[in-house]
Amino acid sequence: MDQNRVIIFDTTLRDGEQSPGASMNLEEKVRIALVLEEMGVDVIEAGFPIASNGDFEAVEAVAKAVKSSVICGLARATRGDIDRCAEAVKQAPRHRIHTFLSTSPLHMKYKLQMEPEKVLEKVAESVAYARNLVEDVEWSAEDGSRTEHDFLCRCVEAAIKAGATTINIPDTVGYAVPEEYAALIAMLINRVPNMDKAILSVHCHNDLGLAVANSLAAVGRGARQIECTINGLGERAGNAAMEEIVMAIRTRPDLLPFKTGIKTENITRASRLVSTITGFVVQPNKAIVGKNAFAHESGIHQDGVLKHAQTYEIMTPDSVGLHRSSLVMGKHSGRAAFKAKLKELGYELGDNAVEDAFTRFKDLADRKKDVFDEDIVALVDDAVVRGNDRLKLVSLEVLCGTKHQPPSAELELSVDGVVKSVRATGDGPVDATFNAIKALFPHEVKLQLYQVSAVTQGTDAQAEVTVRLEEDGKSVNGQGAETDTLVASARAYVNALNKLLVKRQKTAPDAAGA
Repeated sequence: MDQNRVIIFDTTLRDGEQSPGASMNLEEKVRIALVLEEMGVDVIEAGFPIASNGDFEAVEAVAKAVKSSVICGLARATRGDIDRCAEAVKQAPRHRIHTFLSTSPLHMKYKLQMEPEKVLEKVAESVAYARNLVEDVEWSAEDGSRTEHDFLCRCVEAAIKAGATTINIPDTVGYAVPEEYAALIAMLINRVPNMDKAILSVHCHNDLGLAVANSLAAVGRGARQIECTINGLGERAGNAAMEEIVMAIRTRPDLLPFKTGIKTENITRASRLVSTITGFVVQPNKAIVGKNAFAHESGIHQDGVLKHAQTYEIMTPDSVGLHRSSLVMGKHSGRAAFKAKLKELGYELGDNAVEDAFTRFKDLADRKKDVFDEDIVALVDDAVVRGNDRLKLVSLEVLCGTKHQPPSAELELSVDGVVKSVRATGDGPVDATFNAIKALFPHEVKLQLYQVSAVTQGTDAQAEVTVRLEEDGKSVNGQGAETDTLVASARAYVNALNKLLVKRQKTAPDAAGA
């Protein structure tokens, strides 16, 4: 392998899904995996097969669908986990088992309740067992950044000797700083005698906002695989953001003389897809993919960009797949033009999906004067991700205002194919709408978040609503887009409920993260 080539290991489908509120069903995972494959991602960690039957089936489906990327599954250091993982990934042309065990004094004492020598023995035993099932085995030292150096070296040496082809050193709790983390990587390269027989990988969490900086610093000292996620999704404060890592390497070859296989023009599309499916809105000032990443409001900045873009833009919008919105679509546009626009925006849909999206587009064009690219992205994503939902919004009528107190909502909802209707009241129009949903599909949840944002500018802009629901410690996000804010709210709530039904089936075991 080219010594300057950095392997991109994407764990959006595994670590990203462990974000509180994030949940993906099988079809959504496959859809994201195919976009990641098209981007040129080297390794896709598709999930944690032992967690539930649903997780196993999703990893297996991704393994069947993806042809070029390595498909990886996570497993604890037990034979049951490893067997289940091997079974889930085996149909991928290229597959990997990723097994892990804690190595820090804190984790060994309180979490594992194992002595160091027993941990060392377990490392060798689990890696050897996995290597008997597959040729490509990755081993992770959970909480590696807080592990004593001598013991970490012994564990890494034992894992490689047992057959590990990749060694991952996670900063599991986001505790490290760049200089310290880079020195840890350099120490392993210098001290572990068989380190040249494996690729050294890094997996950084963002608790101190240093995940990307730590990852890049580690690459500078010899690491050649970076584990990351789209939009920085992940547990707690998230993981290193793939888009930031890849664009930093592309933008600063003078200080980062490395390369990846990522087609950066697909970044914006992948970011939008993950945001829509998980319900996690990308903050406007997020690097690379935020709405304001290429926006300039200051007069001085605007003047400079107009004279020469590089005065205030260190990369072009096109380099990350962000095309300037154009007003070329309207109510007179036909199917051919619409299909061409979808292709331009990065969508490859089947005939039925195109027809559904076109119908919604025509409805939108009748209600909205100008249809922007962002509007089309919002309506297509909103429709496509709901193909297999148990609950579907059929119709909504709301009466509110000074003459209609209390506000009332008349709702039709399809539940497992059966259409039901009800009228409910509430403290406001949104409350009445949500009460109607509860009446048709009884459930006890806590509404943690209700957020409305405009897809584009203007009073006729589509509203994009995000709803977060919590039940028994499990939280899910749902999104909906419509020119009618109340309809968008109903779509978001129903979307969150569908995700909650998926999450109810998941009973992830302890120690699910490296």
